[in-house]
Amino acid sequence: MTDQPATLPDDPTVVTDRDLEVLAEQLGREPRGVVGIAARCVCGRPLVVRTAPRLPDGTPFPTTYYLTHPGAVAAASRLEAQGVMREMTERLGVDEELAAAYRRAHEHYLARRAELGQVEEIDGISAGGMPTRVKCIHVLMGHALAAGPGVNPLGDEALALVSDQWRPDRCTC
Repeated sequence: MTDQPATLPDDPTVVTDRDLEVLAEQLGREPRGVVGIAARCVCGRPLVVRTAPRLPDGTPFPTTYYLTHPGAVAAASRLEAQGVMREMTERLGVDEELAAAYRRAHEHYLARRAELGQVEEIDGISAGGMPTRVKCIHVLMGHALAAGPGVNPLGDEALALVSDQWRPDRCTC
């Protein structure tokens, strides 16, 4: 376990200077466009950041929920390498209930991003391939961690698939 923050803000979504330092460490670069901490490790360090829909340099950025925790990122990458995205996409084509729930996750994502402002270039585009395919497990896990269980079915599924490697209720910082 790495050093834990001395204190967390009263509102855990608020970004502190220490959070920005941790994010730079996690990402290996300076974080961009961070407007909040969408999910935290049980030790208080960021798991998922909430990012502005337009970065400071003007670039449109559809990934509102950006997975930052190295253990979670590595677990998502392993799932992607195993072909899980293809399998999930295939299931969307045959499971109407799953497809409907995934469309609702897409709508939730868009609504949360709209709270941060409208960016014409990415209007109607969420992230991770929603609502018709799966192209990024990292995004789906980030959304599931930020929104909580039951909002993004494939994000929830991905978290369950990696639970033997990484879990949000156990600090591996």
